[in-house]
Amino acid sequence: MEKHKCGWCLGDDLYEAYHDREWGVPVKDDATLFEFLILETFQAGLSWITILRKRENFRKAFDNFDFKVIAEYPQSKLDALAEDPGIIRNKLKIKATVSNAKAFIKIQEEFGSFSNYIWAFVDGKPIKNAITHYKNAPANTPLSDSISKDLKKRGFKFVGSTVIYAHMQATGMVNDHEVNCFRYQEV
Repeated sequence: MEKHKCGWCLGDDLYEAYHDREWGVPVKDDATLFEFLILETFQAGLSWITILRKRENFRKAFDNFDFKVIAEYPQSKLDALAEDPGIIRNKLKIKATVSNAKAFIKIQEEFGSFSNYIWAFVDGKPIKNAITHYKNAPANTPLSDSISKDLKKRGFKFVGSTVIYAHMQATGMVNDHEVNCFRYQEV
């Protein structure tokens, strides 16, 4: 018998694998948190499957999401990224990735890690919602509004409330698996 999965991922092997292995799993590792933050910022205005299909290209183009390297990118690297057909070639998002890497490092310096900073918003443990159908999940919440506002104050770009809520879902700060999804209890 096949396990029930959230409706949003059905019908695409890549989407289903992402759902089954990553989405909603609590992430406390700074490198992974940064990767998801960058991917979410590039996703703004696009579908997540578009980003997933380009994820490996992003990984190669952005030095395996090494925020210390990205923070030092020269203009020539930004120009090359803007010409890379394997990623989303939005110049503002590319430039924002550099400023976000710098802001990420400042948060690490202040809080000891980005994980300490971001997880403090949920007291270190995931919020477990009771979503019966994925279309009923919110696109943002007052909490994602607060986190977005704070990140923007700290110099982050492309981190609107919807982007931040998607980041919270992806990194397990909030469990928005449908209650009858096999992953709901697992994460």
